[in-house]
Amino acid sequence: MADLIPLADIDPALIEELLDRAFEPERHKRTAYRIREGMDWLPGLSFAALDEDGYLVGTIQSWPVALADPEGRNHPMVMVGPVAVVPEHQGEGYGKALMLALIGALDERAPLPLVMIGDEDYYGRFFGFSAAPTQGWQVPGPVDPKRLLVRCDNPGVLPREGMLGPWRG
Repeated sequence: MADLIPLADIDPALIEELLDRAFEPERHKRTAYRIREGMDWLPGLSFAALDEDGYLVGTIQSWPVALADPEGRNHPMVMVGPVAVVPEHQGEGYGKALMLALIGALDERAPLPLVMIGDEDYYGRFFGFSAAPTQGWQVPGPVDPKRLLVRCDNPGVLPREGMLGPWRG
């Protein structure tokens, strides 16, 4: 199976090439990119998967974002994604291994909510993500509300409304 290493150990050009292959070069226009615009990914929560020959086959990136509630308070979160695996290795468990590595790297004493745009059937079943708490949230671009997901140990603490965007501290 995969060797998982810090994403910071991978040449950024190889990461971009993998993302282009897994998605498309036009991916930069997606709403997820606008949510985290201007931010750098979090090295401690971003990983790469290498196959048995040492080739890069998958990556996961995490980003500092915040939900600004109607009173103007920022609620810090970690945005997950993209979770990318090259087409010829999709379905082999690399994506799941990358997600588990990210979740395992969270600080158990104070884990921030994880937010992502993805398939609730998959990410809910395997990793505990849900679209229910995000239905009053807004994002800077189009998104299917059923695909805006959050994973939080206590969803009751999440604001019911707000705008998701970069975490400027």
